[in-house]
Amino acid sequence: MAKPIPRIGSRKNARRIPKGVIHVQASFNNTIVTVTDVRGRVISWSSAGTCGFKGTRRGTPFAAQTAAGNAIRAVVDQGMQRAEVMIKGPGLGRDAALRAIRRSGILLSFIRDVTPMPHNGCRPPKKRRV
Repeated sequence: MAKPIPRIGSRKNARRIPKGVIHVQASFNNTIVTVTDVRGRVISWSSAGTCGFKGTRRGTPFAAQTAAGNAIRAVVDQGMQRAEVMIKGPGLGRDAALRAIRRSGILLSFIRDVTPMPHNGCRPPKKRRV
């Protein structure tokens, strides 16, 4: 049985990342904020669920703001100064997450809405009867 080679240093390598992309996915039930480098490799992520919000509170603007703050705090330490923002989804956390990103001190080169829009693709689900 081979002995595992001991790792020298930390598992997360301290790369200096000057520019990145912040993806915000805001659904009605949750908000997920992912920070990637320019090539699309994930550096840091956070969601309203991982920040300790449960149930319907995950969809709130405050939960989205907390998630965005947590995701960005990690990359600011790695030296990120500029970022592009891609916002996807119809949720309440869109504006709150963007406000938290603005407050973090990262310069935003552009903000793009990448919500998928069907060109009359699939048949929608039948209407809810309450």
